[in-house]
Amino acid sequence: MSVENANSVPVEAGSMYDWIGGEPVVRALVDRFYDLMDSEGNDDEHVANLRAMHQTDLSPMRQSLFEYLSGWLGGPPLYIEKHGSPCLTGPHAKFEIDMAARDAWLQCMDTAILETGIDKRYRLQLMPAFQSIANMLVNQT
Repeated sequence: MSVENANSVPVEAGSMYDWIGGEPVVRALVDRFYDLMDSEGNDDEHVANLRAMHQTDLSPMRQSLFEYLSGWLGGPPLYIEKHGSPCLTGPHAKFEIDMAARDAWLQCMDTAILETGIDKRYRLQLMPAFQSIANMLVNQT
C-alpha cells in the first residue's frame, strides 16, 4: 500500500526503519555521522566545536544514538528498553548549543544520510524531523 507524506512523496506502508533498510542502515548512518564529526583535521570550526562537546571515546554515543534512532524510526525500541523514555533536552542542557552547533549537527547528519545511500524521498522526510529535534536542543542565542 502506498501513501503520501506532507511533501506529497509516495512511500510504502511500514516504518521509516524498514524503508531505509533496518538495523544495518541505521547503524551505518550513525557510524558515518560520528565519523564525519570526528574527522581529524576537520577544517569546519563549528563541527570541531560540536566534536569538543563529546567524550574522547565516541563508542557509547554511537551505541546510544543507534538505539535511540532505532525506536524513533519505528524499529525496535532499544533505547527505551534500556533507559526508559528519552528526554533529549536534559542531557544536552549542560552544553552551550547555539545555532552554529545545531547547523553543524544537521550538516553532519545530512551528509551521513547522503553518503549512506538513503533514498532521497526518505531524506526529504528525515531532515525536517531532525531539524525539529535540533531546534529543540538550542539553548543559546
